[in-house]
Amino acid sequence: MKQIDEKSMKTLEYYKIIDQLSEFTVSELGRKKAKKIQPSKTRTEVVNLLEETDDAVNLYRLKGGIPLGTFYDVRPHLKRMEIGAVLAGQEVIQIGQLLKGVREIFDFFQDVEEEEIKLNHLYAIKDEMIVLSKLERKIFATLTDSGGVVDDASPKLKSIRTSIRQTESGIREKLNNIVRGSQAKYLTDNIITMRNDRYVIPAKADSRNVFGGVVHAQSSSGQTLYVEPQSVLDLNNRLKRLQSEEKHEIDRILMELSQEIVPYSAEIINNLKILTKLDVLQAKARYAREMKATRPKVHPENDIQLFSARHPLIPEEEVVANDIQLGDRYKTVIVTGPNTGGKTVILKTLGLLQLMGQTGLYLPVEEESSIGVFHHILSDIGDEQSIEQSLSTFSSHLTTIVSIFEVLDSKSLVLLDEVGAGTDPQEGAALAISILDKIGAIGSFAMVTSHYPELKLYGYNRPETMNASMEFDIETLKPTYKFKMGIPGRSNAFEIANRLGMNREVIENSRSLMSSESQNVDQMISDLDQKQKEAEQTSIDLRRRLVEAEKLHRELAEAYQTYEQEKESLKKKAQEEANELVANTKRKADNIIADLRQRQLESENAPAVKEHEFIDAQTQLSSLRQEEANLQQNKVLQREKEKQSLKEGQTVTVHSLGQTGTLVEKIDDEWVVQMGMLKMRLPEEDLAVSASENEKEPTKSTYYGSTSSVRPELDLRGERVDAALAKLDQYIDQALLANYKKVTIIHGHGTGAVRSAVQDALSKYPRVNSYQTAPANQGGTGATIVSFK
Repeated sequence: MKQIDEKSMKTLEYYKIIDQLSEFTVSELGRKKAKKIQPSKTRTEVVNLLEETDDAVNLYRLKGGIPLGTFYDVRPHLKRMEIGAVLAGQEVIQIGQLLKGVREIFDFFQDVEEEEIKLNHLYAIKDEMIVLSKLERKIFATLTDSGGVVDDASPKLKSIRTSIRQTESGIREKLNNIVRGSQAKYLTDNIITMRNDRYVIPAKADSRNVFGGVVHAQSSSGQTLYVEPQSVLDLNNRLKRLQSEEKHEIDRILMELSQEIVPYSAEIINNLKILTKLDVLQAKARYAREMKATRPKVHPENDIQLFSARHPLIPEEEVVANDIQLGDRYKTVIVTGPNTGGKTVILKTLGLLQLMGQTGLYLPVEEESSIGVFHHILSDIGDEQSIEQSLSTFSSHLTTIVSIFEVLDSKSLVLLDEVGAGTDPQEGAALAISILDKIGAIGSFAMVTSHYPELKLYGYNRPETMNASMEFDIETLKPTYKFKMGIPGRSNAFEIANRLGMNREVIENSRSLMSSESQNVDQMISDLDQKQKEAEQTSIDLRRRLVEAEKLHRELAEAYQTYEQEKESLKKKAQEEANELVANTKRKADNIIADLRQRQLESENAPAVKEHEFIDAQTQLSSLRQEEANLQQNKVLQREKEKQSLKEGQTVTVHSLGQTGTLVEKIDDEWVVQMGMLKMRLPEEDLAVSASENEKEPTKSTYYGSTSSVRPELDLRGERVDAALAKLDQYIDQALLANYKKVTIIHGHGTGAVRSAVQDALSKYPRVNSYQTAPANQGGTGATIVSFK
């Protein structure tokens, strides 16, 4: 990178943005990678970077983000293993945690893919992951989360630790007999403690010989000796030997485990790089949410359109949003206006947002904004006297501009603050015009600030050049920090003098000293200012309506697509269920007819049944099965699905026989139906309440089932908001009639729209006492627990 590019990035405070971004990472590797991010200089790369950020933003919005836990840089561990070193348990468990994280993220993307969430690039990143489940299981079967080796890591280790516990128990038992027995009077305290990794007791200095054994230490006063009694000496020796054996066995286990990891070093490093990249991408998504930022378009012709652009380093309650445009009809913008009016902030906002966009960051702008892609973003902003080089402000500015000209090309963006300032006004204005001419000749894009009136005229006369200004409120004598395109700034000196009480004669005399040309220009600027305000308001209204219309169009298109998909799915399911129902019914009817025929042959007294009647019945049953295309419009089958509850004594129609009968009793899942002299057991789906029976029944409210069969939960997953609220309303009534004290509403995660609508509706039911998100083991944020009064 050229030195002038680096200087400009510092001037525009790009690295402050990168520091803020790095704070949203979860790993040290991610933090370091974020701090090294540099703007890309090709359109393809910038588009890819923004699309990756877009993926992360969508996952953060729809799924709460990628499940990234803390992970560590395990590359030093792998290098040590390659030269034969044995890793400590904590180092091995860090590798295990990395493998676990990769598997969980891989599974996460599998679930996201099944939900058909559209992503630009992250599915490809998922495919680059290498899941090492066997190695992961081996590590976690051997080590605890803190890196300790578990007892079951080997039979020998388990045996040693069992012996250690038994030996320690024996030592404590003997020492407890001392501290709680008759010899306790020889102790300074009734406790058991450790010295030199051996169990000891605190004995009085003059009672040392009472216990025998070994003295391991004494107190600072010399009054207490820490004695290992003779009675536990052998047990302590045995304990030390067992602990040594334990250490050797742990070292052996860790060595074997390290050797199993070594062959997968390349895969682990690959996974580490992917996790680091995902960490930075998720940081971009979280940073975008923090800034309330949106994704900018990347214009192929470098047409910059930043709507309601905010400087990201100015507090939200203080920053003023402005529309900034450059590159379409004009490649140079000259900003004039009073000091402290915000001209420099506009320059920095343009440069900083352009750098952020080329880095793949969302921008604090309205939707439909666009950025360009530049090889260089060059700036000369601020008063930079150089004491070391004995350069004045003017000389310092010129030195910077010389450096800018050394790298300037047609794909450069130049930002100059107070161009030509610091010298004689006439010479400075001439020099400023020459600099702008040079920039224009090269074809670069530029935004400059100035106080020179000559540059206002330059902005009118030069092609692809536009004047702009910062608004100043004459009533309050304060700047509004509003950026206005197309209008040069006014000095407002006479208006300000008048507001401050200057003698009117002095003001009028001053006006007379001005040339008529200057006064006409001033009046022209005032008229343009008024027209600009009117045009801005119209533009704001039109843009707001356009955004609302486009949003509505997108929502309607998505809703229609979802409707079409659901309709086709339901049609296909209905076809399959209908055909299955008809086939089952026909099969059962064939069995009934065969049974009737058999009875006729076996019973002499049975009435004669003619053969053509059997054939006719079979033909009618076969005709019930239609082609799937015709079943889509079969209204009879649709009405069949709306059967009422059957009760004893009701008159029903038997579909398979075309007969009516009376319900006698229900046995298991079948009903006994009396048809004349004949009683038959028939499945419930073959029966429907006859029309005459329906007319006898009073009108009832429609429920999903009787109150006795109401379940303590309602599943609304897959429902749209309106349908979900309708089902919820009916279900609450049923649950209250069933005397439930508590029920569960299952609404799933999704976009959260159904959850929000359900909880909002629950807050309005007078019989609902409270509601809360379900515990993690009962669905978490995918379900709501409701308690009734």
